[in-house]
Amino acid sequence: MHTRTVRSFVNRNFKIFYNKEDIYKLRKKLKHTLDDTYYFLYEDNLAYLLTQDSLTEEFVFINVPIKESSFTIESYVSQFSLHSIFLIREQSAIIGYVTTTAIMKYFFEKYEKQKQFIETILKTSENSYTAIDQDSKVVYWSKGAERLFGIKRESVIGKPITNFFEKENLEILNTLHNSLSVHRRQHQARNDLVVLINSNPVIYAGKTIGAVVSEEDITSQVHLNNELYKTSENLFSLEKEIRKTTSSNNPFSDIRGGSSALDKTKNFTKKAAETDAAILINGESGVGKELFAKAIHNMREKENAPYIAINCGAISNSLFESEIFGYEKGAFSGADSKGKKGKAQLAQGGTLFLDEIGEMPFEMQVKFLRLLQEKKFYPVGGTKEVEVDFRLIAATNRNLTELIKEGEFREDLFYRLNVVNINVPPLRERPEDVVELIHYFVYEMSIKYNKPIYGISQKIMQSLLKYSWPGNIRELKNIVERMIIFSENGNLTHESLPNEVENHDDMSFNISNMDINKTPKTLQTQLENVERDIITQQLNAVEGNKAKCADILGVTRATLYNRINKLSINL
Repeated sequence: MHTRTVRSFVNRNFKIFYNKEDIYKLRKKLKHTLDDTYYFLYEDNLAYLLTQDSLTEEFVFINVPIKESSFTIESYVSQFSLHSIFLIREQSAIIGYVTTTAIMKYFFEKYEKQKQFIETILKTSENSYTAIDQDSKVVYWSKGAERLFGIKRESVIGKPITNFFEKENLEILNTLHNSLSVHRRQHQARNDLVVLINSNPVIYAGKTIGAVVSEEDITSQVHLNNELYKTSENLFSLEKEIRKTTSSNNPFSDIRGGSSALDKTKNFTKKAAETDAAILINGESGVGKELFAKAIHNMREKENAPYIAINCGAISNSLFESEIFGYEKGAFSGADSKGKKGKAQLAQGGTLFLDEIGEMPFEMQVKFLRLLQEKKFYPVGGTKEVEVDFRLIAATNRNLTELIKEGEFREDLFYRLNVVNINVPPLRERPEDVVELIHYFVYEMSIKYNKPIYGISQKIMQSLLKYSWPGNIRELKNIVERMIIFSENGNLTHESLPNEVENHDDMSFNISNMDINKTPKTLQTQLENVERDIITQQLNAVEGNKAKCADILGVTRATLYNRINKLSINL
């Protein structure tokens, strides 16, 4: 705020004398009354005002302070109670005087003008604004508040706000009593009214003297969002049913992402599925190896062919053989009296999927190798050989070659499994898929927990994009689920991110044209490089179709165009 000095308030209608003899001559001339001019005596760096006693009509001298012309109005106010007039000096010369009356008039006019500005703002704004003092009495009540609550200004001003609303519904009281600010919080002002609220305490001289609140009516938006959420929930359920019936047409419908790395893997998988050969799927934990196994099964098997999956890492060594081969009745203590078919027999005419094949017990590997070679086996405790015919798919997140060197995996079994090898790329090698997966999981989890979500902030998205995802898609899904659980009023909070994501600063995505070790760059520059490559690769994947690209990335077409221009992406 601009600080004014007393110079602009100087009154120059005055006369100054430098000795008392001249004042005495003036007395004789003036006789009994003074005119409108102010008369001062300036002697020995002291100043006096010549005035007249109202009772005796005698002339008297009153001491007057001398201030420099740079003296501020605010400094003047602090001395109101001591003096009613000041002489003003500039460059050693007296240039005039300033009175308390003139300063008070200035402040009063300033107050009235500011009041009119405030009143006009409150009349102009569509939003509701309310201000209360330290006694909870309404000081300001805008036109927006009149429309929102149906209470006229003249009815509420100067009265306690609790006369019109229940205390528990008044966020402004919490702000007043606890000096707590609120920013864009959804608030139930009445049973039939939902508002987006901001509030702040009014602080003066270190004390809370009131509170101000603004409220935006979002009742219709909440109702529309709830209707949209119900519709989305129905669409989501319908989509799941459609995927079940159309999986044969699109076996990759459950594998989300359009990155070039993922598309390459899908194309390779399609070719592998044209054969009956055993397939080994390699990939880190959480990349979706089983989804690729199901896709292969759907592509090369008949509609009702069985798909039998077994996780080799989830079965104890002692039970592994009975799980794979089954057992006859009475084979061992605790066995089912009717016996049990093993996974190999259940997969007859279909697919046997062995997940985490690297965890298969070493002593079991030779028996499984014989099963693959001869397509025959004996159930545990059985004497009759069983013939089977199934296609085998195995998956692992371990390096089987290293396990062979360490003597933990049979080399002959490895070559039997590794006829066709498929590598599923980790999420850090296809960051352009992260955006699509985030939006899908937010969509899925919001329905699961019945918590509509209005959007994802840029801050959260940047944190998720720069994370390296050691747990891949499974980790991403879990983190999104966590954010949905801790969401507030339809908003995801950055605080709900796990520490390893929130504090992660390793930009470890394998994106072309990005090498942060060459030349140090700011975080903003690195994030823009990431975003530029994501958009470029996605545009290439959809052959330049911006509408489709925007839909995949979960943004509007206008936003996509803006980012293309801002990031100088050459099309």
